Amino acid sequence: MASLLLVDDDPKLIASQISHALTPLGVQIDVAETGEAAIRRMALAVPDVVLLDVRLPDMGGLEVYHRLRQIDARIPVIFVTGTSLAETAIEAMRHGAFEYLFKPLDLQRFKDVVTQALELSRLMRQPAVVAAAAHPIDLDEARGDVIVGRCPAMGEVYKAIGRVTDQNVIVLITGESGTGKELVARAIYQHSGRCDKPFLAINCAAIPESLLESELFGHEKGAFTSADRRRIGKFEQCNGGTIFLDEIGDMPLTTQGKILRLLQDQKFERVGGNETIETDVRVIAATNRDLKVLSEQAKFRPDLYYRLSVFTIRLPPLRERGDDLPMLVHYYLRRFNRELGRDVREVSPEAMQRLRDYAWPGNVRELQSVVKQALLQATGSVLIPAFLPELPSGGSDSPVTGASVSEPAFRFEEFIRQRLESGGTNVHAEAHLELDRILLQATLRFTDGNQYKAAKVLGLARQTLRMRLRELGISITKTVEEEDEDAG
Repeated sequence: MASLLLVDDDPKLIASQISHALTPLGVQIDVAETGEAAIRRMALAVPDVVLLDVRLPDMGGLEVYHRLRQIDARIPVIFVTGTSLAETAIEAMRHGAFEYLFKPLDLQRFKDVVTQALELSRLMRQPAVVAAAAHPIDLDEARGDVIVGRCPAMGEVYKAIGRVTDQNVIVLITGESGTGKELVARAIYQHSGRCDKPFLAINCAAIPESLLESELFGHEKGAFTSADRRRIGKFEQCNGGTIFLDEIGDMPLTTQGKILRLLQDQKFERVGGNETIETDVRVIAATNRDLKVLSEQAKFRPDLYYRLSVFTIRLPPLRERGDDLPMLVHYYLRRFNRELGRDVREVSPEAMQRLRDYAWPGNVRELQSVVKQALLQATGSVLIPAFLPELPSGGSDSPVTGASVSEPAFRFEEFIRQRLESGGTNVHAEAHLELDRILLQATLRFTDGNQYKAAKVLGLARQTLRMRLRELGISITKTVEEEDEDAG
């Protein structure tokens, strides 16, 4: 269970609000009413996230923050302030604090920030384990996420990780969506000399273009209409640590220029500012696009491409990994058995053949989704083809492929009953996940794969739709040109 340490001299005022907001996330809340109590508690057991009031009876919030970072600099600290100026919290963010919030708390904003902080804490503290051996992986030993595979192409990936971890150089990870690029980035970080410093992951495709530059570099008060106070960006916040820029091929050209300067000089300016800020960050980037082709088409800066591609790690798609597929299937079968309270021990030859015949456009992420869906449908100890979701063995006329649910066979009532009987503790989130899977696929079939039109129908930002599709392992095989967006 995830844990949050609340440091506040009058916790009763917000403890009930916090508890109400975090109960669906399954977060355990511990309380310390002074700075010294917080330091003692963290020295005994490091929480996943700290919520720290700026004003405490025995010392300032900033002093407490620095003392906590001496214990573990990786723990996300969220400052809470009752003052509108928030200068202390902003100063703390300059030194690596995760975020600051104002009292009274906006509970939805609070929940979103804590969710992001918990995920960041997990990324830093749960190891990305390399499992290339032929024997079964010990799930008790491999408590983090595991990079599974022993085909020659994955062997080259492991060698590359080993060569570059101790080198303070930029790394570019390439590969199709769902191949595990973030796992490789985490493995590099966790085996590097910066493993005791922060790690921040930024999805460049998920943040609106107008906000990305501010998110990365920060902004000064008055830089634009809604800039009512100074904002510290991720490169300043992560000084001394590692930043993972996912989907860098989707980064706007204007932002690429500032990234290039940062990579060359480790210097930048906040949006709307003149002060030159120096930082020390290691950059790991990833993309599912061909940056060389994009640079030739003037859609990506060639000078940035050359700077990023000094050391490149290519992840092979699942369809090129040969006998890794059965190894992955059995690993996820055992992992999700434990997670879902199931006891499926074998995969029938017919079911395995169906999995082998599928092209896996969503790669390992899609395979995870398919195995989990199959376990939710399974009865008995053997996984048979009837439990698998629909997997077309050849080409499909549908523009939507990936981890699909056979809609006539899927029943929410049956799904919920199974999850309740299996002792599930996250049924609400799992039900919403399945609903999203069916809704998004149905909408994309309706729009013939046009993501722009689908986002309008769903009432979502296109970046949000793309992020959800990646999370669900849904691939769009039909390419929709930009002029389709104009026509929409």
